[in-house]
Amino acid sequence: MKVLLVDDEFNVREVIRSLGQWQDYGITDVLEASNGKEAKELIERESPEIIFTDVKMPEMNGMELIEWLGTLSYSGKVILITVYDDYSFMRKAIQCSSFDYLLKPIEPDLLNKALAGAVEAWKSEEEERRQKESGLYEDAKRLRVNREVTAACNGEHFDVDEIASSLPKADKYELALLSFYQMHYVEPYIQLLADKLCGQGWGNAFPLQNNYQHCLLITVHGQWLAIEEWMNQHFAVPVRLVGEVPLKLVAELPTSFQCAQKAMNDQNFRSIRRMSDLDDARRIQDIVAFVEENYMEELSLQRLSNQFFLSREHISRKFKQEMGMPLSTYVTELRIEQAKRYLSQTDDKLYTIALKLGYQDEKYFSKLFKKRTGMTPIEYRNDEKKCQSITT
Repeated sequence: MKVLLVDDEFNVREVIRSLGQWQDYGITDVLEASNGKEAKELIERESPEIIFTDVKMPEMNGMELIEWLGTLSYSGKVILITVYDDYSFMRKAIQCSSFDYLLKPIEPDLLNKALAGAVEAWKSEEEERRQKESGLYEDAKRLRVNREVTAACNGEHFDVDEIASSLPKADKYELALLSFYQMHYVEPYIQLLADKLCGQGWGNAFPLQNNYQHCLLITVHGQWLAIEEWMNQHFAVPVRLVGEVPLKLVAELPTSFQCAQKAMNDQNFRSIRRMSDLDDARRIQDIVAFVEENYMEELSLQRLSNQFFLSREHISRKFKQEMGMPLSTYVTELRIEQAKRYLSQTDDKLYTIALKLGYQDEKYFSKLFKKRTGMTPIEYRNDEKKCQSITT
C-alpha cells in the first residue's frame, strides 16, 4: 500500500514520516507533495491508497484536492491535517468525504490511530468491491453463455468457444433437456443445479431465454446417474427430462438439442417428481388462469399438456368439470366477449379484429359471432353505436 503526504511545509511532512508506524500497517511507500497540484500528478501516476493532506496550501488547497478526488470516484482514504478546529470546517470536511482529520501539532498516537482506521476501512471496502466486481463479471459471463446456448438451440449462429469455456474439458459430453412445471418460479432450482454441476466438474446448466420453463444441461459423459440422483433429492418441484443425448462436440449442440426436443414433444420423457404430489384442483385453476390470459393465442390441449404436466384427456375432462363447458367452447366465449369490446370501443376493421382474436378467416369469425350473439359483427357494432348515441 502507498501513502501520500501533502503539505507545503517540509518539516510537517518530515514529522509525519518519522511518527508513522508504516510497516506495521502494510505501507510500503511514503510519497510526498508540497501542494495540491503536485499531489494530483502523483495520484494519477502512483494511485496511493491513503492520503494525508494539509488544508491551507498554495496552488491548490486540501479541500480543492479532495473535491477533485471526488470527480474521480477515488476509492482511497483521505485524512485532513489542519490548525482549524471549528464546526464549519468539520462540516465541510464531511461533505467532501474525508475519512478523518488531525490537528497540528501532530500527536503520534492520534496519527497512527487514524492511519490504522484508514487502512482497515480501505481493506474492507476493497474486499467488497472485489466481490461485487467478481459477481458482476460472473453474472455477465453467465448471461452471454445462456444467449449463445439459446441461439444454438434456435438454429442460429453461436459462439462454440464461449459455450466451451463454461464447461469442464472432456472427450465427449451428453445433453439433457429439463422442462419445469408451468406455474413454478424455477430460476433458483436452475441456479442450484448449475452451481452443483460446476462445483463437481460434471458440466453446466443453461436456462433457455426463449422458454423460461426449459433448461438445457451439458454434462460430462458417464455422470448422468449421479446428476439425476442429486436432482431427485434436491428438487421440490416436478420436472420432466430427456437425458443422455450424445454430444461429442459443442458444435453439434443444435442437432443434439433437436433430438431431445423431439423426444420431449413425443412424450418420451422421465419425471423427477410426479405431479400426483400436487393438488389436482389447484392445477386446473392454474390452467384456467392461463387460458384467460392467453385465449387469443393458439391453445391446444397438447400445449397445455406440455406446460402443466397433465395428459390431454385429463385436462379435457377436468376443465369441463370445473368450468361447465369444454376448453374450446370456453376459449370461444372469451374471444366473443373481447370481440364485443373491440366492436363497441374501437373503429378497427373486421379483419383486424378477427386477426387479433386468433382467427385467420374473417368470414369464419363473422359466422361464429352471429351463431353466438344472434347478429353479425357489423349489426352488433351499429346497434351499440345507436345505444351510445341515445344515452349521450
